[in-house]
Amino acid sequence: MQKIIEFPDLLRLIDERSTAFRAAIAAAPGLDVQVPTCPEWTLFDLVQHLGGGRRSWADTIAAGPDAAGRVRSASHAAPAGPQEREALLAWLAASTQQLVDALREAGPERGCWTWWGGSQSPPTCGAVARHQLQEISVHTYDAQLTVGAPQPLPAEVALDGAEDFLSTCCATPSAWPHEPTAFDFHAAEGRSWRLTVDGDGARYTRIPAPGSTPAAGETLEPAGACVHGTASELVLFMYDRIPLDSLRVEGDRGLIDLLRAWEPAE
Repeated sequence: MQKIIEFPDLLRLIDERSTAFRAAIAAAPGLDVQVPTCPEWTLFDLVQHLGGGRRSWADTIAAGPDAAGRVRSASHAAPAGPQEREALLAWLAASTQQLVDALREAGPERGCWTWWGGSQSPPTCGAVARHQLQEISVHTYDAQLTVGAPQPLPAEVALDGAEDFLSTCCATPSAWPHEPTAFDFHAAEGRSWRLTVDGDGARYTRIPAPGSTPAAGETLEPAGACVHGTASELVLFMYDRIPLDSLRVEGDRGLIDLLRAWEPAE
């Protein structure tokens, strides 16, 4: 049985990844260095994005599901963090703490405004925590890469992150505009997922890892394309941090291009 990260562990990992992010910023030669994976941003811009975004989400969570949209609009107009590095890092640490405190106070089942609409992720604080962990983790990779010390995402984080990406960023009720097909994603750590796309939209399911025995009566048609890599590589590919050539692909690579170019209406 594939297990997602429990809520208390999500909060712990958010704090751990934020600490790793701050360590990368502290090691940088300056805050004006361009971020290779976010070329329009400097490290200072990346810190502003991460810190301001966590404060905005903290306000959104605290407001509850009804007032959240208004709160998020107001939060985006909030003053930026300080220019000086030590003060900026302290501001970022406080931003993360605000997010974690808001999530802990609300609990995983409380409703929350989310941007993911008709996806397979619920509009709850637990789902917000899960996705926040992934955003912080990917931006930690961005910061580490910028200072020349990129590290793979921790396996626990990346395994949950692949599933979160498929359920939150890919799943949609919007019709797939091409021939129906399926995409399989296989993590070297032993977990696999399928994204099925057709006239009913896109939806993900967990599937047995390669070589394992399916449940009785369970059969899967061959996927149009299969992507193999470590969980970290899968997540970094999903977020456009590494190219497809960094992974092993079976089947029709052109289908992956179609999937990445698809912009569902919902």
